[in-house]
Order: sequence, then structure tokens, then C-alpha cells
Amino acid sequence: MVRVLLFGRLADQAGWRDRAFEATSLAVLRGLIANDDPELGEALSGPGVQVAVDKTLMRGEATLTTATEVAFLPPMSGG
Repeated sequence: MVRVLLFGRLADQAGWRDRAFEATSLAVLRGLIANDDPELGEALSGPGVQVAVDKTLMRGEATLTTATEVAFLPPMSGG
């Protein structure tokens, strides 16, 4: 199972911070999350949301394994 972590407003919106999913890629994972909660799925694809796979920021697609940790990070604000 892929461990998914949500931070900040994303966790608040979802009502959870840590959950496991069966997914082989980020695209599949995003689809599973969006199927379960369409509003959260949309928020995860929003501007400024970053994705870290095993603590490395990613752009684009990534292959996931059962030991993978995926974190969705909300846009940063402040100055």
C-alpha cells in the first residue's frame, strides 16, 4: 500500500492526514483520491500544490511501490 500524507488545508479539507491506497503511479493515485472525494481530487491538482514522493519533490509522473510515501503539500503563503 502507498502511504499518502496530506498537509495544511488539504488535510483539513479531506478530514484525514494519513491514509493508504493501492496505486502503481501518481496518476492512478490521483484518480483513486478523486473518485473517493472529487473536491479533494480537484484541490490536489490546484495551482501551487506540490507532490513529494519519498521526500523528493516531483513534477509529472512517478511509479509507486508498496513502500512509497506520497505527500501532497499545499501552496506556500507568507512573505
